Amino acid sequence: MNITERFLNDEQDPKAVEKVLGKLSDMLVTGEELLYLAVQKKPAVNLLPDCIVVSNKRIFYCEPANFGITMNFKDISWKSIKEVSFKEELFGSKFICVPQHGENIITEYIPKVQARKLYQAAYEQLEAFKEQQRNTELEERRAAQQQQSQQPLVITEIPVQESIPEPEPVVYLPAPEPAPEPEDETTLKLRKLKTLYDKQLITQEEYEAKKASILADL
Repeated sequence: MNITERFLNDEQDPKAVEKVLGKLSDMLVTGEELLYLAVQKKPAVNLLPDCIVVSNKRIFYCEPANFGITMNFKDISWKSIKEVSFKEELFGSKFICVPQHGENIITEYIPKVQARKLYQAAYEQLEAFKEQQRNTELEERRAAQQQQSQQPLVITEIPVQESIPEPEPVVYLPAPEPAPEPEDETTLKLRKLKTLYDKQLITQEEYEAKKASILADL
């Protein structure tokens, strides 16, 4: 099976497929592989149909120009695509590509079977790219964290300046308080009596009577 026959399984227009593949063969980059090709089928006149080709690198939009003599090619890479979808209508389906920036790219009149397989191929490649991108970002974060943890700890020595010893502070001790004069016997008795009264060991009447007795002996 040659490359043209690979893309004729869903009633694609053979002439359109052959013309598109002949032009695309010189546009593929290293490691790029064509996965599916859908051909527009307009309800009235379908002499110059547009084609959409999905590869593992991007989506090609192929539009005949100059009455079919030439062909315009536009492509959008997976990193520039936000999502893809399709919508079935009365005459075929719409294939919708939503870019990260700018307006949606809509192609009408794609046969329904081709639209489903076109969407499936595009969706799988877009999800594979997103997964690869997530893994790459994760590996980069891990590598950055590992590199940061392996960096040697640099200790900067700060020269110690010789300091001039400070003079010892002069401590002034307070002058000793004079010893209290010894209390006389009467004062001691009154103090003890007041202590008994404060502790509620005697009544106020007993306190006053005892106090008067002590003072009477002076």
